[in-house]
Amino acid sequence: MTITADLPVSPAQRRSAELERQLAADPGRFRVLTGDRPTGALHLGHYFGTLQNRVRLQDLGVDVFVLVADYQVLTDRDVAERLTEHVEGLLLDYLAVGIDPARATVFNHSAVPALNQLMLPFLSLVSVAELGRNPTVKDEIAHSRQAAVSGLMYTYPVHQAADILFCKGNVVPVGQDQLPHLEITRTVARRFNERYGAVFPEPDALLSAAPLLLGTDATKMSKSRGNAIALGADADETARLIKGATTDAERHITYEPERRPGVAGLVLLAALCLDRDPSELAEEIGNGGASGLKLTVTDAVNTRMAPIRARRAEYARDMGYVRGVLRAGNERANAVAEATLREVREAMGMFR
Repeated sequence: MTITADLPVSPAQRRSAELERQLAADPGRFRVLTGDRPTGALHLGHYFGTLQNRVRLQDLGVDVFVLVADYQVLTDRDVAERLTEHVEGLLLDYLAVGIDPARATVFNHSAVPALNQLMLPFLSLVSVAELGRNPTVKDEIAHSRQAAVSGLMYTYPVHQAADILFCKGNVVPVGQDQLPHLEITRTVARRFNERYGAVFPEPDALLSAAPLLLGTDATKMSKSRGNAIALGADADETARLIKGATTDAERHITYEPERRPGVAGLVLLAALCLDRDPSELAEEIGNGGASGLKLTVTDAVNTRMAPIRARRAEYARDMGYVRGVLRAGNERANAVAEATLREVREAMGMFR
């Protein structure tokens, strides 16, 4: 992550920058936990926001655990709809973008009982008031799809703590808005160590440097808003979605995210696909107008995504292999989780 001298730098940003240096120097010291809820298709926002970074860390030599958070689908939903379809879609996307099951562990919540059992002692280490004050929980409650807030919503940060600490993850890639969740994990680790003896690391945040990618309606690209371009979309579907994207009445194309979010969002998408500076790209399109911009974006996206789509289609022809990736990842995750749970029980003096 690049930190500019003319902007205020937070302690979290300074620590993240230092982490990047340490990761490059000695990647074998680190274990990363990251993942997704299987609630729909992954899209370009996920690709540029998180998926590329996972592959980068994997390729550095960091031990990467990728969680398919199937239990957490129920955090803000009454039922988990089309769960098998969504899990398989995640697996296809992971493999297509370059997650290597020989170097990364892909697993799902419901297949690792010992991970979920860690929630019980962890819940004893935080108060209801602390969970209720968590700003991320407040936001999730405000946008919940449930008629009433479930207990799982309040315990969501503690479940995430179990996700991270079961494998003794010491680095977690997050956005700025997810720092409160990670702070709960750090609190749980610290309090457990103080009460029972040193077992867990206090994980650090690796802040994402990825810019916010807008959807076709000029708001944040999201599975639930119907404004996303899925990784699995073909070239024609991608062209159709971009053609219908929100722009504005000004013909000359500029990159002004505050004043022209729709236009700027499209410019940024093309720039990310082309590894170009968005301001320079906008200047190059210039008087081409919205139609010229959309043609540029369509070509850029389809060119960048073509090899990923080809790999995804190839993996989709052998779903037995894809499901086997998850089974193998679950086997490793179970071994790690059971070892950690044994250590926790011993530290707590549990009778066996």
